[in-house]
Amino acid sequence: MQEYDVIVLGTGLKECVLSGLMSQNGKKVLHMDKNGYYGGQSASVSPLEELYRRFKVPGPAECTLRGKEWNVDLIPKFFLANGELVKMLVDTEVTRYVDFRVVEGSYVYMAGKLHKVPATEEDTHTSDLMGMFDKRRFRKLLLFAHNFDVRNPRTYQDVDPDKTTTRDLFSRFDLGLDVVEFIGHAIALHGRESYLDQPCVETIKRIRLYAESLARHNTSPYLYPVFGLSELPQGFARLSAEYGGTFLLNRAVDEIVLDDGKVKAVKSEGKLFQCKQLVCDPSYVPNRVRKVGKVIRVICLLNHPVKNTHEANSCQIIIPQTQLHRKSDIFISVVSYTHNVASDGMYIATVSTAVESNNPEKEVQPGLDLLEPIVQKFVSVSSLLVPNDDGSKSQIFVSRSYDESNHFGSECEDIKDMYRRITGHTPPMKTS
Repeated sequence: MQEYDVIVLGTGLKECVLSGLMSQNGKKVLHMDKNGYYGGQSASVSPLEELYRRFKVPGPAECTLRGKEWNVDLIPKFFLANGELVKMLVDTEVTRYVDFRVVEGSYVYMAGKLHKVPATEEDTHTSDLMGMFDKRRFRKLLLFAHNFDVRNPRTYQDVDPDKTTTRDLFSRFDLGLDVVEFIGHAIALHGRESYLDQPCVETIKRIRLYAESLARHNTSPYLYPVFGLSELPQGFARLSAEYGGTFLLNRAVDEIVLDDGKVKAVKSEGKLFQCKQLVCDPSYVPNRVRKVGKVIRVICLLNHPVKNTHEANSCQIIIPQTQLHRKSDIFISVVSYTHNVASDGMYIATVSTAVESNNPEKEVQPGLDLLEPIVQKFVSVSSLLVPNDDGSKSQIFVSRSYDESNHFGSECEDIKDMYRRITGHTPPMKTS
């Protein structure tokens, strides 16, 4: 019987980051996946024919010849260039194996059309989202966020970051409702309106993160891996191997063995692998998670860039919920042959949102309307699952399902939270 400190089940991004961090910490890690491919729920599908098969859609006529040139992410998400997840990837050195490319644009849908999200001096100057006075006030807010330092009260300008609400912060800068909307949803990336009544410190940090990420690359603050997201789990597999970790794909998990309510071993294909802790995604422990909602995602193949995005080969589009009288935003991510995920001249646009009705496809229609004409659509509705407990008693730590957004904000929070529960420490991040 083999003994490990930690066994990780599933090769989704969260499981892989945690596995990499644990290996680096000197833990003996065994990483298993019941599938024969990396990525779990967030896998990349290739060749293109496999995507048609998976969604039971009759096969492609025109693209068949170049199906191998496609790598379609089932849950595409962008990285903020200066975000904590990118710092974790740099710190674990997995970036040696993964090449990132900048996403070409960031857009918001307001008053019936797409607008470039302004976040630099120049963008603000030319933006048609704001009048002259709003532009001045918006620049003042950006400057305030840029200079804000939670450790230095002199930068607070009479704002109490832990008591002043975001709504009050915005009214101090006398920002109009439209400006508040695109700042809250397209820059601070809040998916729901409840943030307005929370302390403003989180929103200030998010505005600053967006601006800092944008300053690195100028076209947008977002990065996406060349060849798609599945490059990351594969990079982590190589990293783990360097630190003596073991990866086993295509291994059925028969049983998670407990002793007095605490994890003791994982039984796989008749073999017992002992462990002190277990990390996994919800699919391995259906009795330890509960459903808190649903997400619809529609993957669309296009043979043209999205209209009104300045012919961008890749971009992010957010439709704030108030534009459509909804409770949650609609997200669209667009990638293409420039990220080596589609054949030449082709684009992959994915529309996603939290389900609020019995007709989820109708809910994403405003997003699909922006993409027409669409060569082919692939629709999925999945449950949003969260763990029943924090894992402290059982030492079984379960990740949350991927949310509807098309960036890694909440996923990064989940990784940090799990790391704290597993180790009792905050994740190490050496980079500034």
